[in-house]
Amino acid sequence: MEDGDTSSSFPIGKSAQDKGLSYVPDCYVVPPPQRSNLTPETTNVPVVDLAGLHDPGERSHIIKDIGSASRGLGFFQIINHGVCQSVLDGALSSAFDFFNLPMEKKLEFMSNDVHKPVRYGTSLKDGIDKVQFWRIFLKHYAHPLKDWVELWPKSPANYRENMGKYATDVRKLALELTTAITESLGIGPTYLNNKMEEGMQVMAINCYPACPKPELALGLPPHSDYSCFTILLQSSQGLEIMDRNDGTWRAVLKLDSALQVHVGDHLEVLSNGLYKGVVHRVALNTERTRISIASFIQTLKI
Repeated sequence: MEDGDTSSSFPIGKSAQDKGLSYVPDCYVVPPPQRSNLTPETTNVPVVDLAGLHDPGERSHIIKDIGSASRGLGFFQIINHGVCQSVLDGALSSAFDFFNLPMEKKLEFMSNDVHKPVRYGTSLKDGIDKVQFWRIFLKHYAHPLKDWVELWPKSPANYRENMGKYATDVRKLALELTTAITESLGIGPTYLNNKMEEGMQVMAINCYPACPKPELALGLPPHSDYSCFTILLQSSQGLEIMDRNDGTWRAVLKLDSALQVHVGDHLEVLSNGLYKGVVHRVALNTERTRISIASFIQTLKI
């Protein structure tokens, strides 16, 4: 271990990814069978064009595409989704700016309490995980926006404005997707309307700094999302999904201007297992910091 550092864990604010270490400490090293292949096979992910979602002549075809993707991979990308490029760019820019703030600004939001409405941290359970992950994150509640936005970071100066616009537009998109998904299940477009209005939108702004040995570590381990579904915006490629047919991991190519939709655990329950929550993980790279903004869309009850 370089610099005589034999730490078994790193506290928030002093993690290897925070400090920009030039090596991967032991506590970040993933067992060999669980490591990412730096040149994984790519997969043909379904791309659903939402442009005709409100056109009676086109809607049935889009509903069919969403249902097929949800039954298959449990994952699809969407284009012509109604969130304009300037809003996407503004959210990503503010996220990069937040993680570039001095550490003391970020540590104002430090907490291991998963119920905190605004929470900054690294890895999953800092100082507790046997294996830590090469991630820094900011999580905050986002619906109803007026109830939470004043708790969000004041710095950078445009964070609340930019992320608020994105959260609002994603919320509108999520409600439209909900009607399409329940319609694809044959239970009608309004089945979850009331439950979704009372439900939650939690945003996880994830930062995956460049890693000196990305073959040894992961940004996040394999998991499915505890939500109805997740809408994801990413700055660069890094997401990998498991092919449930053979258990292999496949990289998802980044499609410009697209958003990604993950079927979550709640939707798997609602569909009686017809739609499967996609198992995914995050691979790292040596060249650039990657940002992803995950919006977890969930009802209070199903």
